[in-house]
Amino acid sequence: MKITITGATGHLGTQIVKALHKLVPATELNLGVHTVSKAADFAAQGMTVTAMDYHDVESLKPVLAGSDVFIYVPSKSHDSYSRVSEFENVIQAAEASQVKHMLVMGFIADQVNNPFALSAFYGYVPRRLAASSLQYTIIRNSLYADPLVPYLPELIERKNVIYPMADQALSFISQADSAAAFAKVATTPAMLVSGRIYTLTQEKSYTMPALAEVLSQVSGQPIGYQPVTLQQFATMYNQGNEGHMLASMYAGGAKGLLGEVSSDYATIMGRPAQTLLDFLQTTYQSAPKKL
Repeated sequence: MKITITGATGHLGTQIVKALHKLVPATELNLGVHTVSKAADFAAQGMTVTAMDYHDVESLKPVLAGSDVFIYVPSKSHDSYSRVSEFENVIQAAEASQVKHMLVMGFIADQVNNPFALSAFYGYVPRRLAASSLQYTIIRNSLYADPLVPYLPELIERKNVIYPMADQALSFISQADSAAAFAKVATTPAMLVSGRIYTLTQEKSYTMPALAEVLSQVSGQPIGYQPVTLQQFATMYNQGNEGHMLASMYAGGAKGLLGEVSSDYATIMGRPAQTLLDFLQTTYQSAPKKL
């Protein structure tokens, strides 16, 4: 069996590779990466590592050739046009390489009325796959819980969660849980149903006062909820020109479009996803603290 993972040195991709390595021999794992040196540890374990470029179809074809399962994790870009262009190259290469099954990362902000800057891409993915000749399965993630850990010291200082979410809720999943689900689906033929869409969330979603309560419990500090405006949020977090993209995501959240809850994780793994409280308590307590 040959399982190909692209984006294999990114945050989620790395964890998917590690989760897969627990289930299959290293020799069955084929990694497509932009910078080969970043995957040196994986190569040392016996995995195949090949340089590729999402924007160069010809570089993708030899990486995908002979793949029984191809796990596609999109690159990090801030607009739908860039991601759709990338995805078109990936589809073209996957079809030319006769990939047997494609496992694609989606996101819950894919609704037709969602103002999120990347919603058009995530809405395009299932429609484009349906029009292709490929066998495919999609795994939609909810928001990653992981960024809350490095963000928590700032929230402690502010004494408030500031997401412009009005009275709506957010759903979360940890990257480790997401990776475990990707690995399980990729290695379980019965779960690789073409056209099947799984959605990964914890068992409950959180309004902002409820999220603040969890963060207060984890940190031992009082944290409330005092939202800023979307424009203020975009200005405050515009590092790397991500401000508009991030604010647009919470604009969708304020419409109630990021609070979906699904039992699919338990269907895949046979157990519920780690709760937000448990994840944050475990991860925040073990994270290095600034002196």
